[in-house]
Amino acid sequence: MRTLVDLNADAGESFGRWRLGDDARLIPLVTSVNIACGWHAGDPSTMDRSVELALDGGTSLGAHPGFPDLVGFGRRALSMNPVEAARACLYQFGALRAIAEARGATVSHVKPHGALYGLTMKDERVAEAVVEAIATAAPGVRVVLLAGPVADRLHERGFPVVREAFADLDYDDSGHIVIEPEPRPKSPQHCADQAIAVLRGEVTSTAGTAIAVDADTICLHGDRPNAVEVAQAIRDRFDAEGVRLAPMAEVADQRGSVSPQAAGAPAAASASPRGGRPRG
Repeated sequence: MRTLVDLNADAGESFGRWRLGDDARLIPLVTSVNIACGWHAGDPSTMDRSVELALDGGTSLGAHPGFPDLVGFGRRALSMNPVEAARACLYQFGALRAIAEARGATVSHVKPHGALYGLTMKDERVAEAVVEAIATAAPGVRVVLLAGPVADRLHERGFPVVREAFADLDYDDSGHIVIEPEPRPKSPQHCADQAIAVLRGEVTSTAGTAIAVDADTICLHGDRPNAVEVAQAIRDRFDAEGVRLAPMAEVADQRGSVSPQAAGAPAAASASPRGGRPRG
């Protein structure tokens, strides 16, 4: 079993007076956080507060760009070609980077959200366009993709890709995650068990099929009603199993993933001083 991994969470998803998630308690429990950038959720004030929480919690900071769909929370499929998807990610990444830099923080990764993330899973041209756009605009910034063949091929070509698995989502027999339209509370122990299964290299699909997975980072969702309890259960289980948590860039580098220098630029600092291949 692997004993080094990043634990990331999607957060910063409130909007105006509407509050979603308990970011103040959740963000310090993870080593990397993905902040909504205003299209599927979030707004400038929420983004700024999220950066502050990441700095205070010693948590590595990432952008979480999604489709322009506040009503559907970015989980409804829209039609975007590779160029449009890449521009959408650049636009939202740039917004968070400006807010972060005003606080002296650095955005160290980009992770597409929801249906846009799903598009990178299904269309390798979209994944490649997004990765290339970020690598060109911000060398050293990593892009998070679902652990699997697409991420592996881009990694093998030298792109700074981080491969991700999920603790609080189910997998289908193809190795794809099953997205919940409305996240409900999930057993913290079950999520901790699945996180450990990822470290052992295999998860079980909803139909009982063993799915091989090789991931640098494990995700949980801040909009799940008991996300804080899920995160704490995973941390407790990791402690019991001797698993060390570290920001995703550190984990990827130690695992031999492409370094920012290899991508042609100096390494990007984290937002704080601290810092699978699914097969059907």
